[in-house]
Amino acid sequence: MFELKTLSLFIITALAEIAGCYLPYLWLKQDKSILLLIPAAICLSLFAWLLTLHPNASGRVYAAYGGVYIFVAILWLWGVDGIKPTVWDITGGAVALFGMAIIMFAPRAA
Repeated sequence: MFELKTLSLFIITALAEIAGCYLPYLWLKQDKSILLLIPAAICLSLFAWLLTLHPNASGRVYAAYGGVYIFVAILWLWGVDGIKPTVWDITGGAVALFGMAIIMFAPRAA
C-alpha cells in the first residue's frame, strides 16, 4: 500500500508542477491571458506542498520524484500536446520509473 500511495502522490505532484509551468508557457508563447499566472502560482504552490508529504528524507524524495516527473511529462506530451510518444520516449519513461522504485522502495538498514 505504501508503494501505491507514494506513486499516486508523485503523479499528482508532477501534474501540479507541469500545469504550473505550462500555464505561463501559454501566456508567453501562445498569447493567452496573463490571468493564467494565478492558477499557475497555485499549482506550483501545491507542487511544493505535496513534496513535503513524503515521510522520507527530502533529497531522496526529490531524486525519486524526478523519475515520475519524466514519465508524467511523456504522458503530458501525448495527452495535452497531442504528440504520440516514440518507443524511446516510453522506454526512457519506464527506466525513470524503475529508478524511482529503486530509490524509494529498496530495503534500508535501520
